[in-house]
Amino acid sequence: MRDERKTWIKSVRGGPSRYAEWEACGLRWLGEGSAAGGARVVEVLDSDSDGLVLERLVPVAPTVEAAEEFGSALAATHSAGAPAWGAPPEGWDGPGWFGPADRPLPLELGAWSSWGEMYAVRLASLTRLARDGGELTADEARDVDALGARCAAGEFDTGEAPSRIHGDLWSGNLMWTADGVVLIDPAAHGGHREADLAMLDLFGAPHLERIHTAYDEVRPLQDGWRDRVGLHQLYPVLVHAVLFGGGYARQAMGIVARL
Repeated sequence: MRDERKTWIKSVRGGPSRYAEWEACGLRWLGEGSAAGGARVVEVLDSDSDGLVLERLVPVAPTVEAAEEFGSALAATHSAGAPAWGAPPEGWDGPGWFGPADRPLPLELGAWSSWGEMYAVRLASLTRLARDGGELTADEARDVDALGARCAAGEFDTGEAPSRIHGDLWSGNLMWTADGVVLIDPAAHGGHREADLAMLDLFGAPHLERIHTAYDEVRPLQDGWRDRVGLHQLYPVLVHAVLFGGGYARQAMGIVARL
């Protein structure tokens, strides 16, 4: 791989053989929206099976102005759309992954007819892993499965078309630079735009309410979206339960109980 000044090499050794390609494809797909006002995405300069060569980003302190600009840009990225619920980035023909590069979990991709059907499949996959690993009891797994069945039945569908989402938009995947917020480390696919906002809320993000306000001004959020934040957070929390155990399983079951 090319190594030049002002670049950063991200190693993915220890992960799936095509993980670097998956991430590079997602970054480029998200980056297609930048020219139309979408969020800026870190530039992929090169990649191979060991990792990626990316433009080097110099972090600065978050500002209100950058947060508002990012909120507006994220709405434009989402509006770039996707061909189906669960659709992979354009040009990708393999499995998807979600989580740390050295130990990601499978992210089911496909072409579901509704968000709820897609989400039910993904919850079921994680529930099996958590039950088999001892993070969830059999009764807890049944409760998650029951929620998944409600999703599959369309109870939480909002009637929107799939958006082009980052897919793993926790605050650590926002780089605050002198030129504004830059997206890194995606699990990009056709998904629900509320999922990206819920991920930002999961571990907290600087000036989050300013991001929300600016987003809503460009692409208004549907009524009740705040009530669905926990629903969208359930997937990443279950991923954390499978990978790290600890209190994440209790957090997941708290979400299920509230729903």
